[in-house]
Amino acid sequence: MDRFVVVPAAYVVLRRGDEVLMMLRANTGYMDGFWAVPAGHVEKGESVLEAAVREVREEVGVEIDPADLVPVTAMHRTGGNGDPIDERVDFFFTTTRWTGDPKLMEPEKAAGLDWFSLDKLPDPVVPHEARVLTALHDAGLPPVITHGFH
Repeated sequence: MDRFVVVPAAYVVLRRGDEVLMMLRANTGYMDGFWAVPAGHVEKGESVLEAAVREVREEVGVEIDPADLVPVTAMHRTGGNGDPIDERVDFFFTTTRWTGDPKLMEPEKAAGLDWFSLDKLPDPVVPHEARVLTALHDAGLPPVITHGFH
């Protein structure tokens, strides 16, 4: 029997009061036209905290101290198709502290960058991210959640 393989990813919700920073995905082949928070795969030899810091730097140009990343939830997610790239463990963090002003660093991968109130998110938002953002506004989340399983 083959072991289950998952792709780890880090998501960072930059918060400014009740607002969150989101990017409009474009030209990536995945969820283009949807709003998303800075995120990306954990690379070989990298911790999830290092990945979170790197992704925010690469995507929106700000520096975060790993000590300022507040864990929100871990999401075990499946696309339900058996394709290894769609088997995920996503680590969601928030932070209210960073250095620099957010700006779109990868215009070839994102068509917009803006702040949105948690009670007035743009439409559409990547579905599994919308679930976390909605819960941040409402009652919060348990430490571990699942998405896409029956």
